[in-house]
Amino acid sequence: MFSGTKDFMGKPAPAGYIAGLGRGATGFTTRSDIGPAREASAAALQKEAQATTGDDAGDDERYNDDPENESGLFSSLPYDADDEEADAIYAAVDAALANRRKKRRDTKDKEQKASIDDQPDKLTDMFVDAKIELRNVSVDDWEALPEAANLSRRKTKKDLGRERFVPVPDSVLTTAHHATQVDAAVPAGQADGTHTDFVEMGAARDRVLGVRLDQVSDSVAGQTVVDPKGYLTGLNSVLHKSDAEIGDIKKARLLLKSVITTNKNHAPGWIAAARLEEIAGKLVQARALIAKGCEECPKNEDIWLEAARLNTIDNAKVILAKAVRHIPTSVKIWLHASKLEGELASQKRVLRRALEFVPTSMTLWKAAISLEENPRRCAHLADACPLSACRSPVDMWLTLAKLETYDRAKAVLNKARKTIPTAHEIWIAAAMLEESQGNAANVEIVIGRGIQALANKGTVLPREKWLDEAVECEQSGAVLTCQSIIKHTIGMGLEEEQFKKTWIEDAETCTEKRCYATARAIYEHAVAALPHKKSIWRRAAFFEREHGTREQLLHLLERAVAAVPHAELLWLMAAKEKWLAGDIHGARSTLAAAFQANPASPQIWLAAVKLEQENRDYDRARAFLARARDQAGGEPRVWMKSAVLERLLGDFDAAIALVQEGVMRFPTFAKLWLIWAQVEEARGNIAAARDVYAKALKSAPTSVALWVQSAQLEERAGWEAKARVILDNARMVKPKTPLLWYEAIALEKRCGNTSQARFLLATALQECPTAGLLWGEAILLEDRPQRRARILDAIKHCGESDLHVLLAVARVFWAERKGDKARSWFERAIKADDDYGDTWAYWLRFERMHGTPERQAEVVNKCVAAEPKHGEIWPRVAKAVENTGKSIEEILELVAAEVKSTV
Repeated sequence: MFSGTKDFMGKPAPAGYIAGLGRGATGFTTRSDIGPAREASAAALQKEAQATTGDDAGDDERYNDDPENESGLFSSLPYDADDEEADAIYAAVDAALANRRKKRRDTKDKEQKASIDDQPDKLTDMFVDAKIELRNVSVDDWEALPEAANLSRRKTKKDLGRERFVPVPDSVLTTAHHATQVDAAVPAGQADGTHTDFVEMGAARDRVLGVRLDQVSDSVAGQTVVDPKGYLTGLNSVLHKSDAEIGDIKKARLLLKSVITTNKNHAPGWIAAARLEEIAGKLVQARALIAKGCEECPKNEDIWLEAARLNTIDNAKVILAKAVRHIPTSVKIWLHASKLEGELASQKRVLRRALEFVPTSMTLWKAAISLEENPRRCAHLADACPLSACRSPVDMWLTLAKLETYDRAKAVLNKARKTIPTAHEIWIAAAMLEESQGNAANVEIVIGRGIQALANKGTVLPREKWLDEAVECEQSGAVLTCQSIIKHTIGMGLEEEQFKKTWIEDAETCTEKRCYATARAIYEHAVAALPHKKSIWRRAAFFEREHGTREQLLHLLERAVAAVPHAELLWLMAAKEKWLAGDIHGARSTLAAAFQANPASPQIWLAAVKLEQENRDYDRARAFLARARDQAGGEPRVWMKSAVLERLLGDFDAAIALVQEGVMRFPTFAKLWLIWAQVEEARGNIAAARDVYAKALKSAPTSVALWVQSAQLEERAGWEAKARVILDNARMVKPKTPLLWYEAIALEKRCGNTSQARFLLATALQECPTAGLLWGEAILLEDRPQRRARILDAIKHCGESDLHVLLAVARVFWAERKGDKARSWFERAIKADDDYGDTWAYWLRFERMHGTPERQAEVVNKCVAAEPKHGEIWPRVAKAVENTGKSIEEILELVAAEVKSTV
């Protein structure tokens, strides 16, 4: 900026420059100078500069628009670093000023915007949306708008000339009444027409209408000349098309005309054009178009079939006759021509003629055979069929075999096997044929040979395909064939370590498909191949119990206990089935054999005790328990069952002695403590029972049942406050336990403190948000208008398969008298858990009130089959001393009588 060399040195002076003019010098001129020796004016300088730069003088105004514009006089000057620095300084100053005023400007803008929003909207702005919707109004809607009425009530010259209407005088109505000549008599006092009887006028109008209707009716039969059904049919046949539809048809007609004109050999274009005329109601034009199309595209079978469809049956026969001359190998045309024939002989003649032109068509051969009534004739046709030339001759062979006798069917299948050696269907059909004749031994031989023959020919089907074939055989009634297929193919492509898992999955899949014979065959092969796998025997036994007979189950269990004698569950299932069948001696024999195989098994000892106890042979039961305490004394349930038996027999001292010895051996086994406390309570010693619970809670503080029973003891004794304290302490020891919260809520409900129960429930749901037991109680405790919302919340938190939520929903629908919905939700609850006895009781109570005897019997039978053991009320009723030895049906009746029928 302060360099020693000036920028203007060595540069030419600008035009009109006079040295010293800026300091007041006027200068001087000589004759050699050009121009006057005086100061040039600004206008002259500008004009001269424009002339030098070539700018147009007419654009002077654009230089005054922007003071920063330097494209005029100073456009030729260089833009150096000084100018750039100056511009940067000015820009920084402008930015600083803008930032300083930005806050004030923003505030002012917000105030203006707020003032604008506070102002009421203009009338034009309020109807912007309505104006936009006017674009969708059609011309017909505009024309249908009514004219605006004149509501000013001003009398103008225009209104004076308007036509006026006045009420019709009574005399005119009377004259019209007499003109009908229906009733010419005029009552007295009304001859002058001054009085009007509107009732009489209405009757006259009805008579006139009746006379006019009688005029259009038949005077002979009393029926109208116009046929109502025919008239309505004619109305239905009339096609009412809008302008848009007519326009679309015209456009489509033009397009299709262009298609068939440019490419006359395009058959779909002719078909589309004919169908368009058919839709438009011009059937004659459609037939003409399709006829012309047949001439242009004689080798296309679709266009001939379309022409036959558009014409009458007689004309269609002629058209198809022309078609087969052009396309004699078209199977579709021959079949359609056969269907058009009304007589069976004509249909056979057409198909035989077709087979002369297309002898390798399996479709034509099948159609021809299906029309034959004589099996011998069918066999003759099948023999005439060149099966080796057909694409799928297997079905033909099988069809022919089904039409023959046993010996001829075997010959046909043997011929088919030689003709098509790679078809497994022929071998399966041969096996089914043997099974139908009762040759069970030959079935397995045929399947085995067939698999070997297919393997020799290189045809190896996957195991899944053979499994599907077995399922099809079962559905066809060929059970032996199904079993043979399973026996020879179920292990194909599997390693030995994959047998168990894969076979169980296959059996379960077949069970889901209700293919029980296939599943049974899989289990039979599995237990034969893996006889020492207890899990397979167990699954097979469960399958037979659900889907088989008792004889099949007992036979399987006998084989199972012989194969795996150390499987205690199988012994117990066998003994139980014999006991249920009424074979007490057989059950005892089974348990005796189980003792020899498993002498130290507490489950078998307890099963023997239960058997004797159910049969009321208590001495044998005591003897078994004594031996069990000696040989299986390490099982606490043996001591518990011993104490329970003594309590049942009324020997409380012996029961307490056994329990005391048991708790010394197993101090953490809560059920022993519970029996001890219950025996003390039964003896009327509440204080002793309270002491037992106190000791039990010290030995087994994590047992929820001990806390609950202790609180219920205090409640029965009348100490509700102490029961609350026990439950509070239990929740401190076992937090987030839904059962403890539920018992606390139930305690408050029994005491009548509904508000406190709701408070506890809200707290419990916060601590246990996914507990179905609490959500079910929340649904029932909610007021009726809010129950639906509470149900949705429960399903959201617990899912759609929670037992307690489903049961609560069923009870809600029951209370609302929606029987079908309640029944469906009871069924869903049973599917979720059929071991919960209270659900069965509620369902039976519901059916007792709203169901039929058949439904009640169905519920009872299903409950007996399920054998429930758990619930809120069920265990207490089932384990009561007075209910010992009662059946499941009797326990169900007792629990159903105890549950509440309302919410």
